[in-house]
Amino acid sequence: MHETSLAGLTLRDIATRVGMQQPSLYAHFASKHAIYDAMFEQAWRAFLDYCREAVHDLPAAPRERLTAIAERYFDFAVADLARHQLMDVSVIPGFHPSPQAYAAAVEVYGVMQEELRGVGITSDQDADVYTALVSGLVSQQLANDPGGQRWRRLIPRVIGMFADDLNLPTGHTPRKAP
Repeated sequence: MHETSLAGLTLRDIATRVGMQQPSLYAHFASKHAIYDAMFEQAWRAFLDYCREAVHDLPAAPRERLTAIAERYFDFAVADLARHQLMDVSVIPGFHPSPQAYAAAVEVYGVMQEELRGVGITSDQDADVYTALVSGLVSQQLANDPGGQRWRRLIPRVIGMFADDLNLPTGHTPRKAP
């Protein structure tokens, strides 16, 4: 999928890459969408592990913490366009992740909501705005400056405007225990 595109991935390509005949894939996966499903879950599990590893290194101050979370997601997303598309953009006609695969994404969202509550963001609408801002920067980076830093450099400014709108404190604020 990195060589062609996510949507252009064929079972023949997969079989060739893993060294088997195309019909043999059906012993492991019921369909092409089942392969996408496994990849979707794997991608979200990888991001969940990435989040769990990084949570102890996040700054305590709300604005800095929100910025660091945004930067970590941004870096993960832009590191692999195909993975990002699978996780966050509907590019595969008719593909909908299974409840099992989608559970990984829901778990990540729960971790994010916990982090946001830790800095004083309790509204679902505010959490949605935060994710929209960060994902918008990711989309702009991938579309307009792949491999560059143009949109990543805007993260502190955008998160600062968001934090200003929510009247989040500036400077170091001890994080409350969950």
